[in-house]
Amino acid sequence: MEAAVFILSLIDCCALIFLAVYFIITLSDLECDYINARACCSKLNRWVIPEMVGQSLATVLMLVSLHWFVFLLNLPVAAWNLYRFLKVPMGNMGVFDPTEIHNRGQLKSHMKESMIKLGFHLLCFFIYLYSMILALIND
Repeated sequence: MEAAVFILSLIDCCALIFLAVYFIITLSDLECDYINARACCSKLNRWVIPEMVGQSLATVLMLVSLHWFVFLLNLPVAAWNLYRFLKVPMGNMGVFDPTEIHNRGQLKSHMKESMIKLGFHLLCFFIYLYSMILALIND
């Protein structure tokens, strides 16, 4: 059972790493003017809810399996994703809004957030991998 939890978490983490890299690439394309703001924001907003669901899935899996340290490690990121999604101002296209992405350094802050999430998911990937191997050896 424990190995299955970490296998699912590992698969989920791989998907979240892919999404973080996709966000970084798309934002850097916007920064270099390869795509316009509207196309960039519509691409990124399409993946905000799947990212939130994926992070919440990993958090709930750790809660259900009583892995408290990993649960507490995942909880702030899941809470941040939910907060960011719920605090979208009325009239905006989504978390990423084409009219505001170049204002007040939002592009840089979105890029920094994506880099931090990539680092976090890579850390979680190795924690899940180690825990999965440990669970398979102990069974």
